[in-house]
Amino acid sequence: MGGHHAASGAAAWVAVTATTPIAFGWYPVSDIGVITGALVCAGAALLPDADHHAGTIARSLPPVSQGVARAIAAVSGGHRGGTHSLLGVAAFTAIAWAVGHLTLRTEAFGDVLVGPGIVAVLLIAFALRALRLTGEGRWWAWLASGSLAALVAAYAPEEWFWLPFCVGLGCLVHLIGDLLTTRGVPLLWPIRFRSPRWVRRHRALPFDDVWRAGGNIALPLLGDAGSWREWLVMTPVSVYAVLGVGWATLDLAGVDTASAWDAAASWVTTTAGGLLGV
Repeated sequence: MGGHHAASGAAAWVAVTATTPIAFGWYPVSDIGVITGALVCAGAALLPDADHHAGTIARSLPPVSQGVARAIAAVSGGHRGGTHSLLGVAAFTAIAWAVGHLTLRTEAFGDVLVGPGIVAVLLIAFALRALRLTGEGRWWAWLASGSLAALVAAYAPEEWFWLPFCVGLGCLVHLIGDLLTTRGVPLLWPIRFRSPRWVRRHRALPFDDVWRAGGNIALPLLGDAGSWREWLVMTPVSVYAVLGVGWATLDLAGVDTASAWDAAASWVTTTAGGLLGV
C-alpha cells in the first residue's frame, strides 16, 4: 500500500541517518537533513510504483505526475516490471545523482541547486499524497511540496549531498516491501527466469509461493498487499518514523533530548528494578 511504502521509506531514513539512541546513525546527517530526508525518502519509496497509471504517484502532482507515470510504464514494461528490479533501483539512483548536479548561477544567490529542488518537490509531493496529507487539489500539492523544498534550499542548500543515497534507499525499501507480499518482484529484470513447469503444475510448496509463474521472486511473509499482517508490521514502523522525525525536530529547536532520554531510561530501569525486587 502506498502509505505503508512511504512510512517504511521514512523509517529507513531515520534508522540509517539519525544519531539518536533509537537509530543506527550509519550515514549521519544534520537534524534538518533527518527531517527533510525522511519526507524525500518516503517519496522515493513510492518511485517503483511510478509504473502504475492510477497509482499514488500519478495522482500526486497533476498533470506532471500523470505524464511521468505513463512514460515510466512504457519504458519498464508495465506495473511491477523494470522499476521493481535492482536495475530499476540503480537507474533511479543514477538519475537523482545526475539531476542533482543541475545548478543555476545567479548574481543575487550564487549557485542555485535547481536539480535537487525539482527532485525534492516531486518526491515530497509523492510522500504527502501517500500519507494523505494533501487532497486531490493540485494547487495545494504544488504549494506544500514546493514550500518544503524551498525551505531547505534557502536555509541548508548543502544538505542535498545525500539526495542520491536517499533515493536509492527509498527504492530499495520499496522492493523489500513488495518482496514480502504474494506477488513478489522481478529482481533481475529484464531477465526473467520462469519457474519450472513441474512447480507450476503441482504447486510444489514452498517453491510455488517463492518462485512465481511469471518469474517474480517472493517471500510472502506479509501475505497480500493490505493484509492484516501488513498492518501489524507497518503500524510500529510508522510510529518509529514519526518518533525519529519528532526527535530531530526537538533537537533542531534546541531541546536537550539527550538529558530527557537519560532521565527516561533511568526511570524505566529504576521502576523495572523495583517491580522485580532488584
